[in-house]
Amino acid sequence: MSLQLEHVAVEYGKGPKAHRAVDGVSLALATGEIGALIGPSGCGKSSLLRAIAGLQAIAQGQISSGGQVISTPADITAPEVRGVGMVFQDYALFPHMSIARNVGFGLAHLPRPDRQARIAEVLQLVGMADLAGRMPHELSGGQQQRVALARALARKPSVLLLDEPFSSLDAAMREKLAQEVRSILKAAGSTALVVTHDQHEAFAMADRVGVMQAGRLEQWDTPYQLYHQPATRFVAEFVGDGVLLPVQLQAAGAAGGLLQTPLGELTLSPEQAAGHAPGQDLWLLLRADELVLDAASPLQATVSQVQFRGGWQLCSLQLACGQSVLLQTSSLRPLQVGQSVQIAARLNSVALFAA
Repeated sequence: MSLQLEHVAVEYGKGPKAHRAVDGVSLALATGEIGALIGPSGCGKSSLLRAIAGLQAIAQGQISSGGQVISTPADITAPEVRGVGMVFQDYALFPHMSIARNVGFGLAHLPRPDRQARIAEVLQLVGMADLAGRMPHELSGGQQQRVALARALARKPSVLLLDEPFSSLDAAMREKLAQEVRSILKAAGSTALVVTHDQHEAFAMADRVGVMQAGRLEQWDTPYQLYHQPATRFVAEFVGDGVLLPVQLQAAGAAGGLLQTPLGELTLSPEQAAGHAPGQDLWLLLRADELVLDAASPLQATVSQVQFRGGWQLCSLQLACGQSVLLQTSSLRPLQVGQSVQIAARLNSVALFAA
């Protein structure tokens, strides 16, 4: 593994007043994989990134990079020699240096021809080769971010860390640059871990995404699994648009199960019903894209709120029983608050949680 964390904890303060910002986190990234950490503010994701970078001691566990242990509670490898690069939120470019000199700042140990070749190589990789002589203030925010990425890649780190790399950019630029940075990292064969508050960025960039809450890693998985098979109720509510419906398992056996829901009865496969007892009260995750408008359906709902999001709309609906659900549908057929609609559920997967 290129990066491996085993039961890592980070604490601030000492004694009874110590605050555990990261609590027993384990994760791994293979060489060339891109990971992302998301979660609410204060959940510990930036503290974890600082610990991997060597800027923060750990109170428990160990961190390894390229098979070498680089952090334990008793010993910490210095940041500058642990082979970990970092791209900061504010780019941290030297304003008095040209783009080429910024990129080559950490390459003073190389002979001049080798240094110049490496600078040219990474600038070409990030699409900035023709701007090598410019100064940072002459570049856009997106261009400056590419330069910061080139500088970090220039030293060929075993792991690259990116801390909220697009937070200072507008939404359209963030989405575009997230895709570009993924392509750059993949072309370089780099292992990277990104901290972001934006789920769309995480899903666009990463092969694996971790959701953190109160210092703990709730789930470390592929974006698909996080969205369709969340491991905990917190992940289900935090990721994507959806609601948790109160349901009851009416019957379960070798043939499957029958689930009583506000949307009517749903049949479960044996695998979906496994681990749950008949009569048990549960929560069912219903994503906004798992409801559809269906003129043939007997199930009616009233539109209570509409959010226009360009090519689609996110609508809050209220069922006759008072339960609220979410519907994602094309904005080509605008819905109005107060309108009555007929809906049906088309579950992509079944995610159940104990009540």
